[in-house]
Amino acid sequence: MKIALVGIGKIAIDQHVPAIAASKDWELAATVSRKGSVPGVEAFTDFAAFLAARPDVPVVSLCMPPVPRYPYAEAALLAGRHVMLEKPPGATLAEVHALSALAAERGLTLYTTWHSRMAQAVAAAKAWLAGTTIRKAHITWREDVRKWHPGQDWVFEPGGMGVFDPGINALSILTEILPKPVHLTAATLTFPENCQTPIAAALTFTGQVTADFDWRQEGPQTWDIDVETDKGSLALRMGGNRLVIDGREVAGENSIMGEYPALYSRMATLVAHGQSEVDLAPMTHVADALTLGRRETAPPFFL
Repeated sequence: MKIALVGIGKIAIDQHVPAIAASKDWELAATVSRKGSVPGVEAFTDFAAFLAARPDVPVVSLCMPPVPRYPYAEAALLAGRHVMLEKPPGATLAEVHALSALAAERGLTLYTTWHSRMAQAVAAAKAWLAGTTIRKAHITWREDVRKWHPGQDWVFEPGGMGVFDPGINALSILTEILPKPVHLTAATLTFPENCQTPIAAALTFTGQVTADFDWRQEGPQTWDIDVETDKGSLALRMGGNRLVIDGREVAGENSIMGEYPALYSRMATLVAHGQSEVDLAPMTHVADALTLGRRETAPPFFL
């Protein structure tokens, strides 16, 4: 199938383009971006112009930041195109509900992707935890915003989500692997004086589940989930790509390169079967944190 990428920034170049190139399901037929392009692929700077010029492209993958994404997704669905959404799927829960209803009305596929759920050890962790009683769990998700979002000031503007941009990856794994759902009960959010979104967060959920997110960690990055159960301990390392059971590594490796190919494989399956997959559980936890969170102020922070 032909597919168009909209928003040719760092994540598109690093992950989406290689995943599509390696796939037997997809042909990258067009791009839409104000600045970016892909060699050998027809490039548009205007989305409406793309929709008018390329009715032969049935699928659109939206990779731009969440705040401007809704009108693009709506226009694509109204034009009869299937839509794949980079995480987080939107700036608000309400707009994604609206897109879901529109896709259903039009008989089109809408896929809210969560790439960290496709990490190599997540499925094995979910299977191991099934039927267990969770005694406690803790997420440590600390990384360097300057490394992953160089010069991208939008992450600290309203709708940019701040530290929840990476933190929502951890929440996407948590909501996938726990045998029973949890909900947020308290949060402390740290805002630099010059930022509209938090740079760190401490979260407390029901079921003795806690999380520590921080976007100021330099050097090695930390993407860990530790779970204590009635049948032993489970640890996910490297963002869900390594699984450790009772101190023994049993699955995975230090690579995230399989996550986006798996997303595109799933999108192909959904389109082929006329299905959508819209899961807002990770984003609901973020919205709850921004609702319940106590605010702490930190010194100014600059990318």
